[in-house]
Amino acid sequence: MKKFFAYFVPIVLAFAIGALGSYIQGDALQEWYPYIVKSPATPPAIIFPIAWSILYLLIGISAGTMLVRGDMSVMRLWLLQLLLNFLWSVCFFALRSPFMGLLMILALDVTVLAYIIYSANRRMAAAWLFVPYFLWLLFATYLNAYVCINN
Repeated sequence: MKKFFAYFVPIVLAFAIGALGSYIQGDALQEWYPYIVKSPATPPAIIFPIAWSILYLLIGISAGTMLVRGDMSVMRLWLLQLLLNFLWSVCFFALRSPFMGLLMILALDVTVLAYIIYSANRRMAAAWLFVPYFLWLLFATYLNAYVCINN
């Protein structure tokens, strides 16, 4: 049962933060985002909830992998990346500030890379579970930068 909760709690927390971030985006997605200049590489809107659902699951499983191993030190990085992930939604959408969003996502990129490096030295599976997230973030960083430059 202890092992179950080591995975369950981080997965639920990741999805909860994602849901809260999604809720915060609501008005901006209707009133602001459709009217800004976006990259031609911006995926269709339906891709985002699918991609993020997969990513939040992987993020939670990665944390569970570390918790089962008893490595609590990496959880600071894990919680920090979750906070930065949420703050990106606040900055980019709620505050409608692509520049502040870019600062948040750059900090998020660094934090996720640090998590990957740190966890790779302890539990390689946890690191690999974060790689799709990191790749998606690099793409999202490009999209955010494009919005900054062109609006």
